[in-house]
Amino acid sequence: MKKKMALFVLIFLMVVVSACSGGDKNTSSDSSGDKDSGDWKPDKKIEIVAPSGAGGGWDTTARMAAKMFNEAGIIDQDIGVVNKEGGGGAVGWAYIAGKDGSPYNLFVGSPPLQLVPLNGQSEYNYDDFTPLSNLIADYAAIAVSADAKWDNLNELFDDMKKDPSSITVIGASSPGSMDHIQFIKIAKAAGVDVKKIKYVSDQEGGALTALLNGSVDVYSTGVAETVEQVKAGKIKVLGVTSEERLEGDTLSDFPTAKEQGIDETFVNWRGFFGPPNMDEAAVKYYEEKFKELSDSDEFAEVRAKYGWNEKYMDSKEYKEFLDEEYESNKELLDELGLAK
Repeated sequence: MKKKMALFVLIFLMVVVSACSGGDKNTSSDSSGDKDSGDWKPDKKIEIVAPSGAGGGWDTTARMAAKMFNEAGIIDQDIGVVNKEGGGGAVGWAYIAGKDGSPYNLFVGSPPLQLVPLNGQSEYNYDDFTPLSNLIADYAAIAVSADAKWDNLNELFDDMKKDPSSITVIGASSPGSMDHIQFIKIAKAAGVDVKKIKYVSDQEGGALTALLNGSVDVYSTGVAETVEQVKAGKIKVLGVTSEERLEGDTLSDFPTAKEQGIDETFVNWRGFFGPPNMDEAAVKYYEEKFKELSDSDEFAEVRAKYGWNEKYMDSKEYKEFLDEEYESNKELLDELGLAK
């Protein structure tokens, strides 16, 4: 009887130990799963869309980011850049909108992502996508031919106050988009009746030629697009839209609108977005990688080369910034009668 009782106790203890051991194993597995559940990293090629043709700001930003991600060892996966040109960006945005939830399809965005939908040229707006990180700040330049009679913004705007429509402004973007609005913001702050400004859009690359042959009077463009022409003595920059003077060869010679008594700026923010409904783990991964890129020596050299300023924002900061920018842009387009 005692032998049977001892055998029973032994079997009972084995069952208890086995159950406890199994329970510990399961608990360990669940804990590990919780720990890893927020982690994500790419395991296939990443695609970055530039919603434009080759050579512009979106394209250059996309290609430089992709190149430096790999060269600096920040992202090991292959990164390809694809151009989706058309509609001032609308073709590229529609393409990304069709990649709902994908963590492998990103695109470069800037003010047209708000301005183009506001003036009715795209059904997709900035808040249809997932903001990941802003990366840089670029600025606008207001330029004229080297032999123009104006030597500063105040001289130009004094003439425009007298008769705004007598002076023609050209840019590469459509009416209501970036080259137009960046000029309008500065002119409005200077006291010009912006509803009477004559703006011409040339999206075929002929804006500079039109300025040089005298077909137009003023060129609204990005700062980087003016440097070589200034060096060649063909144009002069009356003012730039940054808060302070930019650093760099030639760039530091360009006066700001603010230092000429015009209390306004315009920032061409440029950053990265994903499709709608991206997973939070993927968002976290990309905002950390873009921060690492922004802080790298390799990308600092890229910024210096193109005259870009550092302006990193994480996903939350970017969203708050974009919401404020949108309200300001909407108000301006409403005043111009261009908002749809």
